[in-house]
Amino acid sequence: MTTTANKGVLSVAHKKTEIRGVRRAMVVAIALGAAAGLSTAAPVQAAPQQATVSVWTSDGWGGGTVTSQPTGINCHQPAWQPYSEEPQQPPTGTCSASFPVGTTVTFTATPDPGSYFNYADPNPKTVYPGYNPVYVVFCPENDYCMAPL
Repeated sequence: MTTTANKGVLSVAHKKTEIRGVRRAMVVAIALGAAAGLSTAAPVQAAPQQATVSVWTSDGWGGGTVTSQPTGINCHQPAWQPYSEEPQQPPTGTCSASFPVGTTVTFTATPDPGSYFNYADPNPKTVYPGYNPVYVVFCPENDYCMAPL
């Protein structure tokens, strides 16, 4: 009896033979094409491990934008007057991005008019596995603020 599977997968022939009075079943499997897994293929390259880098703008009350090189982060923190009744607005834009582990990311902090750049984590930053925060402080020109300790 012979069974043939769909093209490119597998053919199986089953034949009963008798040698010196003993019945034996022979199963012959013949692979048809690379789909049966008999060909050699190039090894699959693993994608580089990615990690998240997030910019945190602290409560310096000033406003500004932080960008990254390589591109991925373009985060703007609006200035805020802490003595007003208006709530502080959250940052807008892209404040977190994934980069391959081991990448060196350089950040540029650009203050809005009326603000100045006060502090940032050491720059550039090497991306490590896990979470990679970057802290930035913008201060208003005519007010006092401090960098975090």
